[in-house]
Amino acid sequence: MYIALDFDGTCVKHAFPAVGEDIGAAPWLLKFVEEGAELLLNTMRDGDHLLAAVHWFAMNGVPLLGVNVNPDQKSWTDSPKVYANLYIDDAAFGCPLREDHVDWDIVGPAVLERLKKGRKFNDKEEITAPRDGGEVQ
Repeated sequence: MYIALDFDGTCVKHAFPAVGEDIGAAPWLLKFVEEGAELLLNTMRDGDHLLAAVHWFAMNGVPLLGVNVNPDQKSWTDSPKVYANLYIDDAAFGCPLREDHVDWDIVGPAVLERLKKGRKFNDKEEITAPRDGGEVQ
């Protein structure tokens, strides 16, 4: 399972060009990797700003398969779009947010549950935040 991750607002709070504050992503990303997921950084950052984001993953011990590329897709496409089975991005429609960043208290457990069960992600399945204080759907 390939998981593409945005950086600002997804792995850390928004603070570009600096690296933002921790929002609890790293422990979940490590759990995803333990369950066999391969992580791809999929960000608009470039140059030194991109290196700072890559450094954040290294400092947190989170391995990346690729940075703005899925190296495994080169055998079947020349498309520049990063291929993944799941995209986690604070700008994605339906992504549970806390303030203006990903809510890892919702996203982390939901993704981990699916990884453990070997379930696929598809367009009929959505991870949503509770609307009325109830449980996640």
